[in-house]
Amino acid sequence: MSIEGPTAPPVSMLDSVAGYESIAIGGEERYLPPPVYPVTIAEGGQSQPVQQWSIASIDEDAARQALIKFASDHVTYSRRPAEEMVFKDLKPFDLYRYRLESFTESRSPEWKGEPYHNQIIDNCGFGPPPPPWEVAVDIPKMFEKSRKKIQVPHTASVKECHNCMAMGKVPCNKCFQTGWVKCWVCLGKGNRLGNDRCDYCMGNGKMRKSIHALEKTQEPSSLVKQIFGRHQVCYVHTALDMAVRSATNARAKGQGQLFFYIQLTVKWENNKFEQVVEQQCGFPTQLLSKVNGQQLFSDQQVQVYPVMNFPEARIKQASQQGIQEHWTQFGKTSRIIQQRHSIELIPVTEVHFQWKGKDHTYFVCGTENKVHAPEYPGKTCTIM
Repeated sequence: MSIEGPTAPPVSMLDSVAGYESIAIGGEERYLPPPVYPVTIAEGGQSQPVQQWSIASIDEDAARQALIKFASDHVTYSRRPAEEMVFKDLKPFDLYRYRLESFTESRSPEWKGEPYHNQIIDNCGFGPPPPPWEVAVDIPKMFEKSRKKIQVPHTASVKECHNCMAMGKVPCNKCFQTGWVKCWVCLGKGNRLGNDRCDYCMGNGKMRKSIHALEKTQEPSSLVKQIFGRHQVCYVHTALDMAVRSATNARAKGQGQLFFYIQLTVKWENNKFEQVVEQQCGFPTQLLSKVNGQQLFSDQQVQVYPVMNFPEARIKQASQQGIQEHWTQFGKTSRIIQQRHSIELIPVTEVHFQWKGKDHTYFVCGTENKVHAPEYPGKTCTIM
């Protein structure tokens, strides 16, 4: 059904508010750049991380127990290879994981409108509206994603509804103001299959519906007038009881007034940068996200600096790259509230063993001694 009249208020209806001249009227959120603060990414680093650059390699007993547990966790795996294997070699490798987190805040203002039902009109008479980045908002828990919508102080106003011309009602153009609509059972024919008279409309092909009866159907949901693409303003009923009767604005209770204000959407995100510095040991690094390492270094503050005093040069490079990327990517569209970064040492041991005269290999990784054994020889155990 098409309903005449504009779906959104004319721009002339909205007051000009300093600092909010070009904001959106509904639709997609557009986040404003934060105030420009001088930021210098220092070349110098933090204090040197703790002087422990390796973890003692696991012994044969720990390697065997890890593989036995791995087999036990798989219903169709036999434990015999793990229990009977003969060790040939254990090769330890140390992998480093650098992780940077930047907790950012973004702000997007937009005009909102809703039916007026005696809300407090906090307009510019109470003072000038604060700029978007000066609206007081409580920061949630650090490094946790969150979102909040608030009304910007001193931006509220009440306007006459542009859709119903402040009458609180609009004429129904589905019945063309006759009060009659086509029968939905016989589709206006007056009869059904076999030329039997339609009992629903008594053969007239048209029918009347009261507003109350209509509201019990699913029909009105597709016949409401939308403003800003979200909220219904004038509720247009079909099949009115009287030819010239108009439907009252259900949401505005027929008052014919709209309440406008600027709504600020504040979004907090935890943005991550992670890089693993590996040795060429053949272990798939994508699996490292499932294991823990031993933390060698951790720092948290408003702005962290590249780690310089670390024996592994690639970690220093990763630190510089991550910090630079975050400031470049988020610094112009969001406010970085807090940053933290860390370095973990993840132990990986490549185990070579022999079972039934054949050589095999598996990996034990992380502080939990998790096993990666894609070619475990005991996979063909049959469950009786």
